[in-house]
Amino acid sequence: MTAPARNDPVPPAFLGVERSVTGRRWIGPPPDVDRLAEALTQETGLPRALCQTLARLGVPAAEAEAYLAPQLRDLLPDPRGLRDMESATARFVSAVQRGERIAIFADYDVDGGASAALLIDWLRQMGRPATLYVPDRIDEGYGPNAPAMAELAREHDLILCVDCGTLSHEAIAAAQGADVLVLDHHLGGETLPPAQAVVNPNRQDESGDLGHLCAAAVVFLMLVEARRQLRAAGRESPDLMALLDLVALATVADVAPLKGVNRAFVRQGLRVMARRARPGLVALSDVARLDQAPNAYHLGFVLGPRVNAGGRVGRADLGARLLATNDWPEAQALAARLDQLNTERREIEESVRAAALAQAEARGLEAPLVWAAGEGWHPGVVGIVASRLKERTNRPAVVIGLDGETGKGSGRSVGGVDLGACVQRLAAEGLLTKGGGHRMAAGLTVPRGGLDAAMTRLAELLARQGAGAAGPADLRLDGLLMPAAASVELVQQIDTAGPFGAGTPAPRYVFSDMQIIHARRVGETHLKLRFGDGVGGSLDAICFGAFDSALGPRLEAHGGARFHLAGRLDSNTWGGRQTVQLRLEDAAEAE
Repeated sequence: MTAPARNDPVPPAFLGVERSVTGRRWIGPPPDVDRLAEALTQETGLPRALCQTLARLGVPAAEAEAYLAPQLRDLLPDPRGLRDMESATARFVSAVQRGERIAIFADYDVDGGASAALLIDWLRQMGRPATLYVPDRIDEGYGPNAPAMAELAREHDLILCVDCGTLSHEAIAAAQGADVLVLDHHLGGETLPPAQAVVNPNRQDESGDLGHLCAAAVVFLMLVEARRQLRAAGRESPDLMALLDLVALATVADVAPLKGVNRAFVRQGLRVMARRARPGLVALSDVARLDQAPNAYHLGFVLGPRVNAGGRVGRADLGARLLATNDWPEAQALAARLDQLNTERREIEESVRAAALAQAEARGLEAPLVWAAGEGWHPGVVGIVASRLKERTNRPAVVIGLDGETGKGSGRSVGGVDLGACVQRLAAEGLLTKGGGHRMAAGLTVPRGGLDAAMTRLAELLARQGAGAAGPADLRLDGLLMPAAASVELVQQIDTAGPFGAGTPAPRYVFSDMQIIHARRVGETHLKLRFGDGVGGSLDAICFGAFDSALGPRLEAHGGARFHLAGRLDSNTWGGRQTVQLRLEDAAEAE
């Protein structure tokens, strides 16, 4: 559901909640969405709660059945629709057939690691080894660098740059003696680097129709094209469907919009993951104590952060190695190490988060851009902290770690605001030493002396796209539910409208005028509670980070008061039994 434009009338507060316990104004579905939901309910016979979600997503009744069961074969684009795809694949297939030496230069995040693992797994099944190179975040920074590319070129015939390379002119030029293929999705510049091929749906000469794909999806499309070319030559190739667990993980972890083929990638990838066939993901699920088949939430908030941990605070290649390995003992050792590093990352993140939030609040949270910069803030966590600020304020956020005369930072955006394009423009204007990314995330390097000017200019560019137009306290809701209606079956039905994530937020419901039966703190910051309607219906709820805001203290000391409780429904498995709980996000006292 998009925020109202600046000149649109402000919608009435849902249930009259102008200011909740956390200070947010509640906004319900607009009248046209309510009307569509009613029509969908009557025409399809589907539950009203599911139809509310479909209506918010703009799905008409005639398309509801196909939307709820997306088929990859129907949604998969022709790979040759991307520029350079056919020639890039032909060069790759030629290298495989001729036994050439192949290297993979990958970014250090989940998308880069999954992209590399896709290629390594596929090549291994074809009987071809590949060299993996992942740059160190602190020592080398993002993307190809000239020394590393020159060294790889001396020992290899073909280098594939995945999830990076589109802006790396100098580094790719340094790869003398080797051919370079770029498989990326970050925004391209006016000119392309001197690679043999640059496959990127966000090149400036592309239509942008596939701009929502992550890099792993681009790599997968190349493997689809490779299958076609090999089949034409009378050769077999690996089962591509079995690789979709990696594409799903990358799509969710890289915050790619879950629309079109991305939905099908994630839906099918989760089915593949449930088979527990990939050693790295099985070991990581076990060390994270994941005792159920994973869903999109687990990809983004349980598995993804652990894969990322090596690139943030440890060895940069650990995540890619984990995803690529077919050796069980190695997978278990790598998973244990990444889990440990993730714990260290959380500790570092918390100290930076507190300082960044205090600075941003002092600067003001109403501007089109929320930003903070601090001395020695670890570059491995600034992106996560930017995500926290973005979630807190509903505004694009940038967090920068200062070191000497330079600041290196990461930004995260909100729906409808292209942060990557703005950052790239700042780099072109000379306000940044380096900058790039995609719609929802970006990285940048800025001179310390030009920090304020760069952030002021970035705020201006973001404001032109509507950043800051929506109130930072707005909480958008899909409708009302009663505890007795929140069944496992309903959650399963609503899940068919998913997976939910970037561009397709999970539905939020309000349980109105509820009595809190009991509430208790869990750990340092979380709250568990049970609530009921007073006539027999009751439901469990969990509120993560409740004591980081006013929500935890108020509900813990409820004193018998009744509340409207808002959040997302979730299924919870414990001891083999599946139940429903509310993932509580906000509350308001019922009058």
